[in-house]
Amino acid sequence: MLGSKRRKEIPFVKHRKKFFIISLVMAAVGIALLVTIRLNLGIDFESGSRVEVSGDEPLTAEQVQEDFASIGEGYEPDDITLAGDNGQMAHARFIGALDQGEISEIQTYFIDNYGQEPNISTVSPQVGEELAMNALISVLIAAVGIIIYVTIRFQFLYALAAIVALFHDAFFIIVVFSALQLEVNVPFIAAVLTIVGYSINDTIVTFDRIRENMAKEEVSTFEQLSAVVDKSLNQTLGRSISTVLTVVFAAVSLYVFGGEAIRSFSFALIVGLIAGTYSSLFLAAQLWVSWKWKSIQKQQNKEAQKETEPTI
Repeated sequence: MLGSKRRKEIPFVKHRKKFFIISLVMAAVGIALLVTIRLNLGIDFESGSRVEVSGDEPLTAEQVQEDFASIGEGYEPDDITLAGDNGQMAHARFIGALDQGEISEIQTYFIDNYGQEPNISTVSPQVGEELAMNALISVLIAAVGIIIYVTIRFQFLYALAAIVALFHDAFFIIVVFSALQLEVNVPFIAAVLTIVGYSINDTIVTFDRIRENMAKEEVSTFEQLSAVVDKSLNQTLGRSISTVLTVVFAAVSLYVFGGEAIRSFSFALIVGLIAGTYSSLFLAAQLWVSWKWKSIQKQQNKEAQKETEPTI
């Protein structure tokens, strides 16, 4: 039919080496950032105390800073963030746990001046280390479970590519938080685990389409393999973009309107969603192409050797 021209496909596989270089450069920069400026760990993972101050009128960071300075020397918080609908709540963070005497002085001051007792939470170094270890174990358990599932559902090469993409996404979120010196806390870990689930889902959809198209084609050359993968990626491209945009809109709404308590969670979601879409299209599938072609070549070499072997 006239006017029913086939849409031109994007040659993803052709540029796979560029994608690999981009990912490697990002990884190198990320490692350098983590070694030099490190992560801004919250009191969830380091020993410290958080004081939640509430007032009848909107507060300012300068006002709260002056209040703590009025208590005495050594009571200046390391960080102050405002919360609440009208900024009537402030969170003051102290690196290093406050002792019972210091807690009593803070409570007495704010009860006398604000009429409300502040909520003070303290995390010891042992608890912080335990939380950090539990977070790492959670990610590793998720990774092992994904490898087992994808290997059974598809093949080991699919699972290996999916796990590389998964760690790429998690690492990218960590690097962004390190570069911006955003606080890493429990909501951040929840966001990383959420992105792990989203990323693997997007990758599985792409791999499922590749598997379907592979079953319909005879693949004996790299050009044929590339054509199958390019076709599959172009078929799922619209779905991937639509899905990520929908979820990003929701994450941005949470970031803007959700308040300070979930701001790190929302921002980590936004960064992870973008990284997850990138890795599904430009990393996981490209790694699978490279590894799959090596596997095909090995099989072809074995068959060629069998044919040349003399029959007895």
